[in-house]
Amino acid sequence: MGSGYTGWELPADERGRLLALVPPRYERLVADHVTLQVGAGPQAPLPTAALAEVIGCADDGEGVQALVVAIDGTSDRPDGSTYHITWSLADGRRPVESNDVIRDYGWRPLDPLTVRLVPRFFGG
Repeated sequence: MGSGYTGWELPADERGRLLALVPPRYERLVADHVTLQVGAGPQAPLPTAALAEVIGCADDGEGVQALVVAIDGTSDRPDGSTYHITWSLADGRRPVESNDVIRDYGWRPLDPLTVRLVPRFFGG
């Protein structure tokens, strides 16, 4: 098992477009990727999809804001969690907490917006 992960990078132009529509609520902007598989090695196959729909927003009110996305028509990630972009974080909060926030607090729907993603491996 590797120490990286596969998924999709959010290109700068798409990030800028989303920032204009969904202002970050917390101090640290993350807004850079969607995870597919954690624990992947550099030889892991990359995903094929290149488009996603931003369909919702999750926020625990305590420092974690995430955008829920659907890829190939589903927001369900193969590992049982939810496809998302960690959007903004307060000091002391970590991107991985987005999974818990979405599961424990749910998310509110947004008008769907299609964004372009770039499949890639993220080294860890």
